[in-house]
Amino acid sequence: MTATHLPERASTADIGVTGLGTMGRNLARNLASRGHVVALHNRTTQRAWEVAAEHGDEGTFVPTDSFADLVASLQRPRKVVLMVPAGAATDETIDELTHHLEFGDVIIDAGNAHYLDTRRRSERLRRLGLQFLGVGVSGGEQGALLGPSIMPGGDRSTYATLQPFLDSIAARVDGQPCSTYIGPDGAGHFVKMVHNGIEYADMQLIAEAYDVLRVALGAGPHEIAEIFGSWQGTELDCFLIDVTVQALSAVDDATGSPLVDVVADEAGMKGTGLWTVQAGLALGVNVGAISEAVSARLLSGREHLRSLHAQHSSPPASAAATGSGQRLDRDAVVAATRSALYAAKVVAYAQGFDLIRTAGEEYDWDVDLAAVAGIWRGGCIIRAALLEDIRAAYGADPGLAILLGDPALAAALSDRLEGWRTLVGIAVAAGLPVPVLSSTLAYYDSVRAARLPTSLIQAQRDIFGAHTYRRVDRAGVFHRDWSGSGEERVIQPA
Repeated sequence: MTATHLPERASTADIGVTGLGTMGRNLARNLASRGHVVALHNRTTQRAWEVAAEHGDEGTFVPTDSFADLVASLQRPRKVVLMVPAGAATDETIDELTHHLEFGDVIIDAGNAHYLDTRRRSERLRRLGLQFLGVGVSGGEQGALLGPSIMPGGDRSTYATLQPFLDSIAARVDGQPCSTYIGPDGAGHFVKMVHNGIEYADMQLIAEAYDVLRVALGAGPHEIAEIFGSWQGTELDCFLIDVTVQALSAVDDATGSPLVDVVADEAGMKGTGLWTVQAGLALGVNVGAISEAVSARLLSGREHLRSLHAQHSSPPASAAATGSGQRLDRDAVVAATRSALYAAKVVAYAQGFDLIRTAGEEYDWDVDLAAVAGIWRGGCIIRAALLEDIRAAYGADPGLAILLGDPALAAALSDRLEGWRTLVGIAVAAGLPVPVLSSTLAYYDSVRAARLPTSLIQAQRDIFGAHTYRRVDRAGVFHRDWSGSGEERVIQPA
Protein backbone atom coordinates (compact mmCIF):
# COMPACT_ATOMS: atom_id res chain seq x y z
CA MET A 1 0.00 0.00 0.00
CA THR A 2 2.90 2.40 0.68
CA ALA A 3 4.38 4.11 -2.35
CA THR A 4 7.75 2.87 -3.55
CA HIS A 5 8.80 6.39 -4.52
CA LEU A 6 7.54 9.83 -3.65
CA PRO A 7 8.81 12.97 -5.32
CA GLU A 8 10.94 15.36 -3.32
CA ARG A 9 8.62 18.18 -2.35
CA ALA A 10 7.44 19.82 0.86
CA SER A 11 4.30 18.40 2.45
CA THR A 12 2.52 21.73 2.85
CA ALA A 13 -1.06 21.14 1.71
CA ASP A 14 -3.86 20.61 4.24
CA ILE A 15 -6.10 18.67 1.88
CA GLY A 16 -6.06 17.46 -1.73
CA VAL A 17 -8.73 17.37 -4.43
CA THR A 18 -8.56 15.00 -7.40
CA GLY A 19 -11.03 15.51 -10.23
CA LEU A 20 -11.26 19.15 -11.28
CA GLY A 21 -14.46 19.24 -13.28
CA THR A 22 -16.92 22.00 -12.45
CA MET A 23 -17.87 20.59 -9.03
CA GLY A 24 -14.33 19.55 -8.08
CA ARG A 25 -12.80 22.84 -9.16
CA ASN A 26 -15.39 24.86 -7.24
CA LEU A 27 -15.06 22.72 -4.11
CA ALA A 28 -11.28 23.20 -4.22
CA ARG A 29 -11.76 26.96 -4.58
CA ASN A 30 -14.18 26.94 -1.65
CA LEU A 31 -11.63 25.12 0.53
CA ALA A 32 -8.84 27.50 -0.45
CA SER A 33 -11.00 30.56 0.19
CA ARG A 34 -11.53 29.34 3.77
CA GLY A 35 -7.81 29.38 4.44
CA HIS A 36 -6.95 25.75 3.66
CA VAL A 37 -3.93 24.99 1.50
CA VAL A 38 -5.32 22.80 -1.29
CA ALA A 39 -3.35 20.36 -3.45
CA LEU A 40 -4.84 19.94 -6.93
CA HIS A 41 -4.78 16.87 -9.16
CA ASN A 42 -6.51 15.90 -12.37
CA ARG A 43 -5.95 13.12 -14.89
CA THR A 44 -5.46 15.86 -17.45
CA THR A 45 -2.60 17.32 -15.45
CA GLN A 46 -2.64 20.71 -17.13
CA ARG A 47 -6.00 21.46 -15.54
CA ALA A 48 -4.49 21.49 -12.04
CA TRP A 49 -2.04 24.19 -13.09
CA GLU A 50 -4.78 26.13 -14.89
CA VAL A 51 -7.01 26.19 -11.80
CA ALA A 52 -4.11 27.36 -9.64
CA ALA A 53 -3.25 30.10 -12.15
CA GLU A 54 -6.83 31.29 -12.69
CA HIS A 55 -7.88 31.32 -9.04
CA GLY A 56 -4.63 31.79 -7.14
CA ASP A 57 -5.89 35.08 -5.72
CA GLU A 58 -8.63 33.18 -3.83
CA GLY A 59 -6.27 31.12 -1.67
CA THR A 60 -3.25 28.85 -1.74
CA PHE A 61 -3.15 26.00 -4.28
CA VAL A 62 -0.48 23.35 -4.84
CA PRO A 63 -0.88 21.90 -8.37
CA THR A 64 0.48 18.37 -8.86
CA ASP A 65 1.24 16.14 -11.82
CA SER A 66 0.54 12.64 -10.47
CA PHE A 67 -1.04 10.74 -7.60
CA ALA A 68 2.42 10.27 -6.08
CA ASP A 69 3.02 13.99 -6.33
CA LEU A 70 -0.41 14.74 -4.84
CA VAL A 71 0.17 12.47 -1.84
CA ALA A 72 3.68 13.82 -1.28
CA SER A 73 2.32 17.36 -1.07
CA LEU A 74 -0.06 16.56 1.82
CA GLN A 75 0.46 16.83 5.55
CA ARG A 76 -0.22 13.68 7.59
CA PRO A 77 -2.72 12.22 8.01
CA ARG A 78 -3.19 12.84 4.32
CA LYS A 79 -6.68 13.81 3.21
CA VAL A 80 -7.73 13.36 -0.42
CA VAL A 81 -11.14 14.41 -1.75
CA LEU A 82 -12.42 12.46 -4.77
CA MET A 83 -14.56 14.47 -7.21
CA VAL A 84 -14.71 11.90 -10.00
CA PRO A 85 -17.66 10.17 -11.74
CA ALA A 86 -19.47 7.51 -9.71
CA GLY A 87 -18.86 3.84 -10.42
CA ALA A 88 -15.79 2.40 -12.09
CA ALA A 89 -13.92 5.73 -12.20
CA THR A 90 -14.18 6.03 -8.43
CA ASP A 91 -12.91 2.49 -7.88
CA GLU A 92 -10.01 3.07 -10.28
CA THR A 93 -9.03 6.28 -8.51
CA ILE A 94 -9.17 4.61 -5.10
CA ASP A 95 -7.07 1.71 -6.38
CA GLU A 96 -4.38 4.08 -7.61
CA LEU A 97 -4.38 6.12 -4.42
CA THR A 98 -3.93 3.06 -2.20
CA HIS A 99 -0.50 2.51 -3.76
CA HIS A 100 0.65 5.83 -2.34
CA LEU A 101 -1.26 6.37 0.89
CA GLU A 102 -0.21 5.05 4.28
CA PHE A 103 -1.93 3.78 7.42
CA GLY A 104 -4.38 6.32 8.83
CA ASP A 105 -4.64 8.46 5.69
CA VAL A 106 -8.14 9.53 4.63
CA ILE A 107 -10.02 9.22 1.34
CA ILE A 108 -13.15 11.36 1.03
CA ASP A 109 -15.53 10.42 -1.80
CA ALA A 110 -17.61 13.56 -2.34
CA GLY A 111 -19.21 12.40 -5.59
CA ASN A 112 -22.69 10.97 -6.16
CA ALA A 113 -21.73 7.39 -5.29
CA HIS A 114 -24.28 4.64 -4.79
CA TYR A 115 -24.53 3.96 -1.08
CA LEU A 116 -23.93 0.22 -1.49
CA ASP A 117 -20.68 0.99 -3.31
CA THR A 118 -19.74 3.27 -0.42
CA ARG A 119 -20.42 0.50 2.09
CA ARG A 120 -18.22 -1.87 0.09
CA ARG A 121 -15.40 0.65 -0.28
CA SER A 122 -15.56 1.56 3.39
CA GLU A 123 -15.02 -2.05 4.45
CA ARG A 124 -12.25 -2.65 1.92
CA LEU A 125 -10.28 0.45 2.92
CA ARG A 126 -10.75 -0.30 6.60
CA ARG A 127 -9.00 -3.63 6.04
CA LEU A 128 -6.16 -1.75 4.32
CA GLY A 129 -5.76 0.56 7.29
CA LEU A 130 -7.12 3.62 5.49
CA GLN A 131 -9.91 5.89 6.68
CA PHE A 132 -12.85 6.60 4.38
CA LEU A 133 -15.75 9.03 4.27
CA GLY A 134 -18.63 8.91 1.80
CA VAL A 135 -19.80 12.52 1.68
CA GLY A 136 -22.97 13.73 0.00
CA VAL A 137 -22.61 17.26 -1.35
CA SER A 138 -25.63 19.17 -2.65
CA GLY A 139 -25.97 22.61 -4.12
CA GLY A 140 -24.74 22.33 -7.68
CA GLU A 141 -21.74 24.25 -8.94
CA GLN A 142 -22.65 27.43 -7.05
CA GLY A 143 -23.17 25.50 -3.84
CA ALA A 144 -19.81 23.80 -4.21
CA LEU A 145 -18.18 27.22 -4.54
CA LEU A 146 -20.16 29.31 -2.07
CA GLY A 147 -21.42 26.76 0.46
CA PRO A 148 -23.20 23.44 -0.10
CA SER A 149 -25.20 21.19 2.20
CA ILE A 150 -22.86 18.40 3.29
CA MET A 151 -23.85 14.87 4.38
CA PRO A 152 -20.81 12.89 5.65
CA GLY A 153 -20.94 9.18 6.41
CA GLY A 154 -18.22 6.92 7.83
CA ASP A 155 -16.51 6.28 11.14
CA ARG A 156 -17.29 9.05 13.62
CA SER A 157 -13.59 9.43 14.48
CA THR A 158 -12.77 9.96 10.80
CA TYR A 159 -15.53 12.53 10.57
CA ALA A 160 -14.05 14.35 13.57
CA THR A 161 -10.78 14.67 11.64
CA LEU A 162 -12.55 16.23 8.66
CA GLN A 163 -15.24 18.21 10.49
CA PRO A 164 -13.29 21.51 10.58
CA PHE A 165 -12.84 21.36 6.80
CA LEU A 166 -16.46 20.41 6.11
CA ASP A 167 -17.96 22.94 8.50
CA SER A 168 -15.80 25.72 7.07
CA ILE A 169 -17.05 25.28 3.49
CA ALA A 170 -20.71 24.45 4.19
CA ALA A 171 -23.66 26.82 3.81
CA ARG A 172 -24.83 28.34 7.06
CA VAL A 173 -28.34 28.88 8.46
CA ASP A 174 -28.88 30.67 11.76
CA GLY A 175 -25.11 30.72 12.16
CA GLN A 176 -24.83 26.92 12.00
CA PRO A 177 -23.08 24.97 9.23
CA CYS A 178 -25.31 22.88 6.97
CA SER A 179 -23.14 19.85 7.65
CA THR A 180 -23.55 17.13 10.23
CA TYR A 181 -22.48 13.55 10.84
CA ILE A 182 -25.09 11.25 9.28
CA GLY A 183 -23.93 7.75 10.27
CA PRO A 184 -21.52 4.91 9.42
CA ASP A 185 -20.34 3.71 5.98
CA GLY A 186 -22.93 4.56 3.28
CA ALA A 187 -25.28 6.70 5.39
CA GLY A 188 -24.10 10.03 3.97
CA HIS A 189 -24.45 8.97 0.36
CA PHE A 190 -27.82 7.36 1.10
CA VAL A 191 -29.19 10.60 2.54
CA LYS A 192 -27.80 12.55 -0.43
CA MET A 193 -29.47 10.03 -2.76
CA VAL A 194 -32.83 10.56 -1.05
CA HIS A 195 -32.31 14.33 -1.21
CA ASN A 196 -32.00 13.98 -4.98
CA GLY A 197 -35.07 11.74 -5.12
CA ILE A 198 -37.13 14.36 -3.29
CA GLU A 199 -35.70 16.91 -5.70
CA TYR A 200 -37.13 14.90 -8.62
CA ALA A 201 -40.57 14.86 -6.98
CA ASP A 202 -40.47 18.55 -6.08
CA MET A 203 -39.52 19.59 -9.61
CA GLN A 204 -42.23 17.41 -11.14
CA LEU A 205 -44.83 18.86 -8.76
CA ILE A 206 -43.91 22.39 -9.78
CA ALA A 207 -44.07 21.40 -13.46
CA GLU A 208 -47.51 19.84 -12.98
CA ALA A 209 -48.79 22.94 -11.19
CA TYR A 210 -47.42 25.06 -14.06
CA ASP A 211 -49.14 22.82 -16.61
CA VAL A 212 -52.55 23.18 -14.94
CA LEU A 213 -52.21 26.94 -14.76
CA ARG A 214 -50.96 27.10 -18.35
CA VAL A 215 -53.48 24.80 -20.02
CA ALA A 216 -56.58 24.61 -17.87
CA LEU A 217 -56.49 28.25 -16.76
CA GLY A 218 -54.97 29.63 -19.96
CA ALA A 219 -52.24 31.64 -18.21
CA GLY A 220 -49.01 32.49 -20.05
CA PRO A 221 -45.46 31.86 -18.74
CA HIS A 222 -44.99 35.46 -17.59
CA GLU A 223 -48.29 35.43 -15.67
CA ILE A 224 -47.41 32.08 -14.08
CA ALA A 225 -44.00 33.47 -13.12
CA GLU A 226 -45.82 36.24 -11.27
CA ILE A 227 -48.04 33.70 -9.53
CA PHE A 228 -45.07 31.59 -8.41
CA GLY A 229 -43.21 34.76 -7.46
CA SER A 230 -46.05 35.73 -5.14
CA TRP A 231 -45.37 32.52 -3.20
CA GLN A 232 -41.81 33.50 -2.39
CA GLY A 233 -41.60 34.23 1.32
CA THR A 234 -44.64 32.01 2.08
CA GLU A 235 -44.95 28.38 3.18
CA LEU A 236 -43.96 27.45 -0.39
CA ASP A 237 -40.75 29.49 -0.34
CA CYS A 238 -37.87 27.42 -1.70
CA PHE A 239 -34.94 27.49 -4.07
CA LEU A 240 -36.85 25.55 -6.72
CA ILE A 241 -39.64 28.15 -6.74
CA ASP A 242 -36.96 30.81 -7.24
CA VAL A 243 -35.47 29.03 -10.27
CA THR A 244 -38.97 28.40 -11.62
CA VAL A 245 -39.70 32.13 -11.62
CA GLN A 246 -36.37 32.69 -13.36
CA ALA A 247 -37.10 30.03 -15.99
CA LEU A 248 -40.63 31.25 -16.73
CA SER A 249 -39.51 34.87 -16.97
CA ALA A 250 -36.78 34.12 -19.52
CA VAL A 251 -37.24 35.11 -23.17
CA ASP A 252 -35.54 33.32 -26.06
CA ASP A 253 -33.14 35.68 -27.81
CA ALA A 254 -33.57 34.04 -31.21
CA THR A 255 -37.39 33.98 -31.41
CA GLY A 256 -38.61 36.41 -28.78
CA SER A 257 -40.82 33.62 -27.41
CA PRO A 258 -40.86 32.53 -23.77
CA LEU A 259 -37.81 30.33 -23.34
CA VAL A 260 -39.90 27.54 -21.82
CA ASP A 261 -41.76 27.26 -25.15
CA VAL A 262 -38.62 26.53 -27.15
CA VAL A 263 -36.98 24.14 -24.68
CA ALA A 264 -37.63 20.52 -25.69
CA ASP A 265 -39.97 18.75 -23.28
CA GLU A 266 -37.50 15.93 -22.54
CA ALA A 267 -36.06 15.91 -19.03
CA GLY A 268 -32.75 14.21 -18.38
CA MET A 269 -31.49 12.52 -15.23
CA LYS A 270 -28.25 11.10 -13.85
CA GLY A 271 -29.51 8.13 -11.87
CA THR A 272 -29.96 9.15 -8.24
CA GLY A 273 -33.73 9.35 -8.56
CA LEU A 274 -33.82 5.82 -9.96
CA TRP A 275 -31.52 4.65 -7.15
CA THR A 276 -33.96 6.13 -4.63
CA VAL A 277 -36.87 4.23 -6.15
CA GLN A 278 -34.84 1.01 -6.18
CA ALA A 279 -33.89 1.52 -2.52
CA GLY A 280 -37.54 2.10 -1.65
CA LEU A 281 -38.53 -1.17 -3.32
CA ALA A 282 -35.66 -3.05 -1.66
CA LEU A 283 -36.55 -1.71 1.79
CA GLY A 284 -40.32 -1.99 1.36
CA VAL A 285 -41.01 1.76 1.56
CA ASN A 286 -43.56 3.57 -0.61
CA VAL A 287 -41.77 6.42 -2.40
CA GLY A 288 -44.50 6.84 -4.98
CA ALA A 289 -43.91 10.58 -5.46
CA ILE A 290 -40.31 9.96 -6.43
CA SER A 291 -41.20 6.92 -8.51
CA GLU A 292 -43.81 8.84 -10.49
CA ALA A 293 -41.38 11.72 -11.02
CA VAL A 294 -38.75 9.34 -12.38
CA SER A 295 -41.35 7.68 -14.60
CA ALA A 296 -42.46 11.08 -15.91
CA ARG A 297 -38.90 11.86 -16.98
CA LEU A 298 -38.55 8.47 -18.62
CA LEU A 299 -41.79 8.96 -20.54
CA SER A 300 -40.72 12.45 -21.61
CA GLY A 301 -37.84 10.84 -23.48
CA ARG A 302 -40.05 8.30 -25.27
CA GLU A 303 -41.07 10.81 -27.91
CA HIS A 304 -41.89 8.16 -30.52
CA LEU A 305 -44.56 6.69 -28.22
CA ARG A 306 -46.03 10.09 -27.43
CA SER A 307 -46.06 11.13 -31.08
CA LEU A 308 -47.73 7.90 -32.16
CA HIS A 309 -50.50 8.23 -29.59
CA ALA A 310 -51.00 11.94 -30.30
CA GLN A 311 -52.04 11.07 -33.87
CA HIS A 312 -55.09 9.26 -32.53
CA SER A 313 -56.19 11.51 -29.66
CA SER A 314 -57.35 15.03 -28.95
CA PRO A 315 -55.13 17.57 -27.17
CA PRO A 316 -55.90 18.51 -23.54
CA ALA A 317 -58.76 20.87 -23.00
CA SER A 318 -57.97 24.56 -22.59
CA ALA A 319 -60.05 27.73 -22.78
CA ALA A 320 -60.09 27.83 -18.99
CA ALA A 321 -63.18 25.62 -18.83
CA THR A 322 -64.17 22.77 -16.55
CA GLY A 323 -65.56 19.47 -17.76
CA SER A 324 -69.06 20.89 -17.44
CA GLY A 325 -68.19 23.84 -19.66
CA GLN A 326 -68.29 26.40 -16.83
CA ARG A 327 -65.49 28.92 -16.83
CA LEU A 328 -62.88 28.48 -14.11
CA ASP A 329 -62.39 31.19 -11.54
CA ARG A 330 -58.76 32.33 -11.80
CA ASP A 331 -58.26 33.20 -8.14
CA ALA A 332 -59.86 29.94 -7.00
CA VAL A 333 -57.62 27.88 -9.27
CA VAL A 334 -54.49 29.73 -8.12
CA ALA A 335 -55.49 29.16 -4.49
CA ALA A 336 -56.15 25.47 -5.17
CA THR A 337 -52.78 25.19 -6.91
CA ARG A 338 -51.02 26.70 -3.92
CA SER A 339 -52.78 24.30 -1.55
CA ALA A 340 -52.15 21.26 -3.71
CA LEU A 341 -48.49 22.07 -4.31
CA TYR A 342 -47.80 22.47 -0.60
CA ALA A 343 -49.73 19.36 0.46
CA ALA A 344 -48.16 17.14 -2.19
CA LYS A 345 -44.72 18.52 -1.32
CA VAL A 346 -45.22 17.52 2.34
CA VAL A 347 -46.13 13.97 1.27
CA ALA A 348 -43.08 13.72 -1.01
CA TYR A 349 -40.81 14.79 1.84
CA ALA A 350 -42.61 12.42 4.21
CA GLN A 351 -41.90 9.48 1.89
CA GLY A 352 -38.24 10.46 1.60
CA PHE A 353 -37.79 10.75 5.35
CA ASP A 354 -39.59 7.44 5.85
CA LEU A 355 -37.05 5.85 3.52
CA ILE A 356 -34.13 7.36 5.46
CA ARG A 357 -35.61 6.20 8.76
CA THR A 358 -36.14 2.67 7.44
CA ALA A 359 -32.62 2.46 5.98
CA GLY A 360 -31.21 3.70 9.28
CA GLU A 361 -32.95 0.85 11.08
CA GLU A 362 -31.90 -1.71 8.46
CA TYR A 363 -28.22 -0.74 8.44
CA ASP A 364 -27.95 0.40 12.09
CA TRP A 365 -27.10 3.98 11.10
CA ASP A 366 -29.15 5.78 13.79
CA VAL A 367 -29.81 8.79 11.54
CA ASP A 368 -30.96 11.98 13.28
CA LEU A 369 -33.84 13.06 11.02
CA ALA A 370 -34.15 16.47 12.66
CA ALA A 371 -30.47 17.10 11.90
CA VAL A 372 -30.97 16.02 8.27
CA ALA A 373 -33.83 18.50 7.88
CA GLY A 374 -31.64 21.12 9.53
CA ILE A 375 -28.74 20.82 7.09
CA TRP A 376 -31.11 20.77 4.11
CA ARG A 377 -32.35 24.27 5.01
CA GLY A 378 -29.38 25.86 3.24
CA GLY A 379 -27.01 25.20 0.36
CA CYS A 380 -28.86 22.29 -1.23
CA ILE A 381 -31.28 22.19 -4.14
CA ILE A 382 -34.37 21.35 -2.06
CA ARG A 383 -33.77 24.02 0.56
CA ALA A 384 -37.20 25.25 1.56
CA ALA A 385 -39.17 26.91 4.33
CA LEU A 386 -40.94 23.58 4.87
CA LEU A 387 -37.74 22.04 6.21
CA GLU A 388 -37.92 24.17 9.33
CA ASP A 389 -41.32 22.62 10.10
CA ILE A 390 -39.92 19.16 9.40
CA ARG A 391 -36.95 19.82 11.67
CA ALA A 392 -39.33 20.94 14.41
CA ALA A 393 -41.50 17.84 13.95
CA TYR A 394 -38.63 15.38 14.36
CA GLY A 395 -37.09 17.52 17.09
CA ALA A 396 -40.29 17.26 19.11
CA ASP A 397 -40.69 13.53 18.42
CA PRO A 398 -37.53 11.76 17.15
CA GLY A 399 -39.47 8.49 17.00
CA LEU A 400 -42.19 9.90 14.74
CA ALA A 401 -43.19 6.95 12.56
CA ILE A 402 -44.31 9.12 9.66
CA LEU A 403 -44.06 12.84 9.10
CA LEU A 404 -47.78 13.08 8.37
CA GLY A 405 -48.37 12.15 12.00
CA ASP A 406 -46.96 15.44 13.23
CA PRO A 407 -49.93 17.45 14.56
CA ALA A 408 -48.94 20.74 12.93
CA LEU A 409 -48.28 19.23 9.51
CA ALA A 410 -51.40 17.04 9.74
CA ALA A 411 -53.49 20.15 10.38
CA ALA A 412 -51.82 21.99 7.51
CA LEU A 413 -52.67 19.15 5.11
CA SER A 414 -56.23 18.95 6.36
CA ASP A 415 -56.68 22.66 5.72
CA ARG A 416 -55.46 22.23 2.13
CA LEU A 417 -57.23 18.99 1.29
CA GLU A 418 -60.18 20.59 -0.51
CA GLY A 419 -57.90 22.65 -2.76
CA TRP A 420 -55.72 19.61 -3.40
CA ARG A 421 -58.68 17.52 -4.55
CA THR A 422 -60.02 20.43 -6.59
CA LEU A 423 -56.79 20.89 -8.52
CA VAL A 424 -56.37 17.19 -9.25
CA GLY A 425 -59.99 17.15 -10.45
CA ILE A 426 -59.39 20.12 -12.76
CA ALA A 427 -56.33 18.41 -14.21
CA VAL A 428 -58.17 15.14 -14.81
CA ALA A 429 -61.13 16.96 -16.42
CA ALA A 430 -58.73 18.82 -18.70
CA GLY A 431 -56.84 15.65 -19.64
CA LEU A 432 -53.60 16.82 -18.04
CA PRO A 433 -51.16 14.30 -16.56
CA VAL A 434 -50.45 15.05 -12.90
CA PRO A 435 -48.79 11.81 -11.73
CA VAL A 436 -47.17 13.21 -8.59
CA LEU A 437 -50.03 15.48 -7.53
CA SER A 438 -52.44 12.57 -7.86
CA SER A 439 -50.20 9.83 -6.42
CA THR A 440 -49.42 11.88 -3.32
CA LEU A 441 -53.13 12.46 -2.80
CA ALA A 442 -53.73 8.70 -3.11
CA TYR A 443 -50.92 8.06 -0.61
CA TYR A 444 -52.44 10.55 1.82
CA ASP A 445 -55.85 8.93 1.50
CA SER A 446 -54.30 5.48 1.92
CA VAL A 447 -52.50 6.22 5.18
CA ARG A 448 -55.69 7.79 6.55
CA ALA A 449 -57.99 4.95 5.47
CA ALA A 450 -59.56 2.81 8.17
CA ARG A 451 -59.53 -0.15 5.78
CA LEU A 452 -57.94 -0.73 2.37
CA PRO A 453 -59.23 -2.93 -0.48
CA THR A 454 -56.07 -5.03 -0.26
CA SER A 455 -58.10 -7.52 1.77
CA LEU A 456 -59.58 -8.57 -1.58
CA ILE A 457 -56.10 -8.94 -3.09
CA GLN A 458 -55.05 -11.26 -0.28
CA ALA A 459 -58.18 -13.36 -0.77
CA GLN A 460 -57.39 -13.57 -4.48
CA ARG A 461 -53.82 -14.66 -3.70
CA ASP A 462 -55.09 -17.39 -1.42
CA ILE A 463 -57.43 -18.69 -4.15
CA PHE A 464 -54.86 -19.02 -6.94
CA GLY A 465 -51.68 -19.54 -4.95
CA ALA A 466 -52.59 -20.71 -1.43
CA HIS A 467 -50.72 -17.67 -0.09
CA THR A 468 -52.81 -17.65 3.13
CA TYR A 469 -54.32 -14.67 4.93
CA ARG A 470 -54.75 -13.18 8.36
CA ARG A 471 -58.08 -12.31 9.95
CA VAL A 472 -59.16 -9.14 11.72
CA ASP A 473 -61.08 -10.98 14.43
CA ARG A 474 -58.52 -13.49 15.68
CA ALA A 475 -54.79 -14.11 15.49
CA GLY A 476 -53.07 -16.68 13.30
CA VAL A 477 -52.52 -17.45 9.60
CA PHE A 478 -55.29 -19.15 7.61
CA HIS A 479 -56.01 -20.85 4.27
CA ARG A 480 -59.36 -21.75 2.77
CA ASP A 481 -59.95 -24.87 0.67
CA TRP A 482 -61.32 -22.89 -2.27
CA SER A 483 -61.60 -25.75 -4.77
CA GLY A 484 -63.02 -28.29 -2.36
CA SER A 485 -65.04 -28.13 0.81
CA GLY A 486 -64.46 -24.43 1.47
CA GLU A 487 -63.16 -25.32 4.90
CA GLU A 488 -60.82 -22.80 6.53
CA ARG A 489 -57.68 -24.27 8.07
CA VAL A 490 -55.29 -22.79 10.57
CA ILE A 491 -51.84 -22.77 8.94
CA GLN A 492 -50.04 -20.98 11.76
CA PRO A 493 -51.68 -20.81 15.19
CA ALA A 494 -51.65 -17.61 17.20
